[in-house]
Amino acid sequence: MAESKKPLWRAPEIAPAMRPFTQQLNPNSLFRAAGLSRLAGMSRAHVSLVRLPPGKDSFAYHAHMLEEEWIYILTGRAIAEIDGKSSEVGPGDFMGFATPSVPHVLRNTFEEECVYLMGGEDKPIDVVAYPEQNKRYLIMQTDEGREFYELGEPIKPYGKAD
Repeated sequence: MAESKKPLWRAPEIAPAMRPFTQQLNPNSLFRAAGLSRLAGMSRAHVSLVRLPPGKDSFAYHAHMLEEEWIYILTGRAIAEIDGKSSEVGPGDFMGFATPSVPHVLRNTFEEECVYLMGGEDKPIDVVAYPEQNKRYLIMQTDEGREFYELGEPIKPYGKAD
């Protein structure tokens, strides 16, 4: 069995798999994550262990149109901005984003690291909206990785008059 597709991963094996991530639409985005489901060879759903340092954001404020997403806080605290409202979240708190989702982001405004599990569907195509930047992207999963295509303004439904 290939080392990267074994079903059981112990904590000391997961730590070296942590990689830094940023989201280019948010200069304050920075976290470290290990794709737990990828390590086990899973391809239809994803689960990642995420470490969000003090003073950093997870991503840009965003909403998925096709993929459902969830977050479960393990340790630490953060501010969850969900659909224009801010709420403090901590250990044991769960957030679930059914599609089309409302915009959301985690911001660690506290002194300690926030550690959480993040996961959801892994569809070959998603559309993600970034309302603060007034941008939308088509995201396609390819053999080489993810490709991002910026989309224009939505077209009015056919037959609708102004």
